[in-house]
Amino acid sequence: MKILITGATGLIGKELVKLFLAKNHSVHYLTTSKSKIVSKPNYQGFYWNPEQSKIDENCIYEVDAIIHLAGANIAKRWTNAYKQEIIESRILSSELLYNLVRKHPNQVKQFVSASGTAIYPESITKVYDETTKETEDSFLSNVVKKWEESANRFQVLNIKVCKLRTGVVLSNDGGALPEMAKPIKLGFGAAMGSGKQIQSWIHINDLVAMYCFVIENQLEGVYNAATLNPISNQELTTVIAKTLKKPLFLPNIPQFLMKLLLGEMSYLLFSSKNISSDKIIKAGFQFQFPEIKEAVADLYS
Repeated sequence: MKILITGATGLIGKELVKLFLAKNHSVHYLTTSKSKIVSKPNYQGFYWNPEQSKIDENCIYEVDAIIHLAGANIAKRWTNAYKQEIIESRILSSELLYNLVRKHPNQVKQFVSASGTAIYPESITKVYDETTKETEDSFLSNVVKKWEESANRFQVLNIKVCKLRTGVVLSNDGGALPEMAKPIKLGFGAAMGSGKQIQSWIHINDLVAMYCFVIENQLEGVYNAATLNPISNQELTTVIAKTLKKPLFLPNIPQFLMKLLLGEMSYLLFSSKNISSDKIIKAGFQFQFPEIKEAVADLYS
């Protein structure tokens, strides 16, 4: 199978490429940096620039499925200009892919898009699954709605569309875990706010395995990408500290302080999302790391 990947040099994309190549699939990837274009057996890079509507049309040749991971990092201060970049980086890139597939003969059968759990309402007690109609009225929730709408357009081309609403991705190569571990390693670790906010998470290996599972089984629709065992911010902080053999003695960090430091983006630290992954499990997917202690231990082994 030949898969076209956007965001292939990012945190998730790098691991996804490794897995596909290990399974003898061929990978085409799109990059905005010409210096990152590589040509190897089963691994070929192509240039694109969504802002300028430029794309090397050869990228679609003999491709069976597209995985769309590209998008500006949400873990940066949300100025008005950067908010616009967060939205446009997802929508413009999706539109460029749509127009490419629509205008050129191809064999693409499936479009798989990254998505986010931010679409679900805030709650410590309620558990949300893919059938939830209620959504949150926030900046990130609106980003997810537009993101998924742009993916759904591919359905009119008789292409199966699948969206993975991803929780907190745990990796020691980037994302939330190294940032949480930094102050803990220095002896300044502490939970955020009340520490009760629920964080639905997934080990990076399970996430890339899920993308592969979705592709190989031609799944469509929405799937939550998080384990069945969400935990509180306090519990996650404690597990990281115990794994690193570091003490936790500081009081929890007040929400108002983080808002002063990070602005609106501090929402990411205090958001509470308790989501169910029953649907993907019933489809046959098995998590390698369903428990937080084993996941963190693996990443720091």
